[in-house]
Amino acid sequence: MNKPLRRVATAMMAMVVLLIGNVTYMQVVRADELANHANNKRALYDRYATERGQIIAGGQSLASSVPTNDNLKYLRTYSNGPAYAPITGYYSWAYGRTGLESAKNEVLNGNAGSMAFSRLSEMFTSGDKQGGNVQTTINPAMQRVAYQQLTSKGYQGSVVALNPQNGDILAMANAPSYDPNRLTSHSYDEQQEASKDLNNDAHNPRLNRAISNVYPPGSIFKLITASAALETGKYNYNTQVTAEASIPLPKTTSATLPNYGNNTCGTLPTAPLWEAMARSCNTAFAEIAGDVGEQKLRETAQSFGFGKELDIPMSVEKSSLGPIEGVPQLYQTGIGQRDVRVTPMQSAMMAAAIANDGSLMKPHLVKSTTAPDRSVLETTQPQEMSRPISPQHANTITKMMVQSEKRSSSGGKISDVQIASKTGTAQHGSGSDPHGWYVAFAPQENPKIAVAVIVEDGGNLGASATGGKIAGPIGRSVIRAGLQGGG
Repeated sequence: MNKPLRRVATAMMAMVVLLIGNVTYMQVVRADELANHANNKRALYDRYATERGQIIAGGQSLASSVPTNDNLKYLRTYSNGPAYAPITGYYSWAYGRTGLESAKNEVLNGNAGSMAFSRLSEMFTSGDKQGGNVQTTINPAMQRVAYQQLTSKGYQGSVVALNPQNGDILAMANAPSYDPNRLTSHSYDEQQEASKDLNNDAHNPRLNRAISNVYPPGSIFKLITASAALETGKYNYNTQVTAEASIPLPKTTSATLPNYGNNTCGTLPTAPLWEAMARSCNTAFAEIAGDVGEQKLRETAQSFGFGKELDIPMSVEKSSLGPIEGVPQLYQTGIGQRDVRVTPMQSAMMAAAIANDGSLMKPHLVKSTTAPDRSVLETTQPQEMSRPISPQHANTITKMMVQSEKRSSSGGKISDVQIASKTGTAQHGSGSDPHGWYVAFAPQENPKIAVAVIVEDGGNLGASATGGKIAGPIGRSVIRAGLQGGG
């Protein structure tokens, strides 16, 4: 072969190799990206040709697909959208998926491996493809009350309720919230306008505060400090601790740590541990944290779920004690201040573990998934995460929490139900009003509901807010709704 022909052949071979490489890159490497691209109309029409399955709570459809007359065969709709947005999320062809719409997408669109038989049956019967359904653990009455309690008062915050015995998430409400229906319109202009409104809202209504935001816990963290103390064997229900109104921070020249309102914890100079919990004495629990030490405090917090990966099946932000540089910081950590940060979900888990004799059950939002014919595909089995404290110590802390509930503000109290609770008033940032916390479970003798409530930035009481005043009545209302409906 002469030289010109060799050059032509080499060039042709190079072009063939480049062509094969490009085809491989487009059909293998970028296949998913191109299939899901917003401008891929064929893929978009295919996705909306399937009747997406329902998201259900207590027999009520929270999310469903209805037929249309446009190119997108089905429209995704949400019943009482803002109340359930933290659970359902949204399914938007322009802005993607969130919540259960994302976490359980393969079931809802009918592509899950567990639905292979259903897809095969549809092929032989020439039926249209349908998605599976997701049955949640949510109690609609509790969810409705939680959302109404937050929004009717104009609060910003979150409520999480769990079944301590099996980890069912009974309620998960946020305020402010948003209407997912605005993000599922078949009009791009309408979706864009909705997204712009949400992005411009300084209160960030799309943030799932229950699982994606962390806060200083304040005095509800004293449940962890008390658990660590009891587990050392050096403390019991009646152990005497300081009742001083204020104590100096060790290894500082003039810094002090006071109780709320600079009050003493009963009769000086000491008070029993149960009274220190009931009165939420900072001085006592700061000294207890210093006594048990950083390692024991961290180990106890971790056993309650701090720092653990958790999917419900949406991912939950990790809670943390933060850095503890020395004894002064350890004292502040022991009362839930300094760098301690928790999600409302983690706070509910703390109460749930104590309620369940020291056994922490993994929280989960999905009870089961079903095929289009409602046959069960998968059922969530209760799973123990850890045993942070012994049953004996869980019982001791429960008795302390009963005393705390007796001293708490009376708003919304349930006369015939004994609640065990702990309130918290968390300082955060110079000049900011405190967050109010309330964690509780009920009934004391056979707990069916554990709840955590946070009201941000003082609610409607500003700087004078306490957890007992602004968060307590909400938590009790949610417990009441659950017990009246069977828990």
